[in-house]
Amino acid sequence: MEKGLIIETQPLDVFEQMAADEALCEALPAKYVLRFFNWKDRGITFGYSQRRRAVGEAVAAAGSAITSIVRRPTGGGIVFHETDLTFSFIFHSPGVYFEPGKVYDRLHSAINAEYARRGAGFGLLSEKTRDYAVNDPVMDCFSKPVNMDILYNGKKVLGGALRKLGDYMLYQASFQAPDARANSGLHRNAVISALGAEFGLQWETAAMPDPARRRAEELAASKYATREWNERI
Repeated sequence: MEKGLIIETQPLDVFEQMAADEALCEALPAKYVLRFFNWKDRGITFGYSQRRRAVGEAVAAAGSAITSIVRRPTGGGIVFHETDLTFSFIFHSPGVYFEPGKVYDRLHSAINAEYARRGAGFGLLSEKTRDYAVNDPVMDCFSKPVNMDILYNGKKVLGGALRKLGDYMLYQASFQAPDARANSGLHRNAVISALGAEFGLQWETAAMPDPARRRAEELAASKYATREWNERI
């Protein structure tokens, strides 16, 4: 079996969370790295290709008072991180082609199957849906499910965003079931079991390596908290 690392971090704000994922993608302490976000406070993330002004208008229209808003290194749309279980998975994905549909199919099918084994009433949306136009209207990830999202009573509860980085993939996910944080242990274990079985992993738990932690601190200040990054378009 391959080794998989579950990285534990201290509470981080939304800028530091994005920086931590990038630093781990650079350091690659293992071929498979899973990290559950430990939140310092509320935040909003939006997709790499979204327009910052349109995102701000959508957040204001939603009546949200959250001011910590950051552009993700991955795609997708707006995600409100208030009560969700957020996690990232960095995994070996060799080859030059980026086929997000196949990646979502693999990851979400594995997670959904694990919940089914545990008797949970989730379902996987498996139907052709129109692709999002991320800025017209501004895309709120959880307002409308698309193919391969995980649903509960018809409502999207798990979605993710991807970035291909050479022979590796970064998957950033938000699980927004009603008890996502209240029963975080249950949901963490389901994700750990699902991804471990799918990729044949023997999990180990570790702190974030010191060089990666220092790199994350640098990236949070020099990139993710800056107007140059967040208002790049």
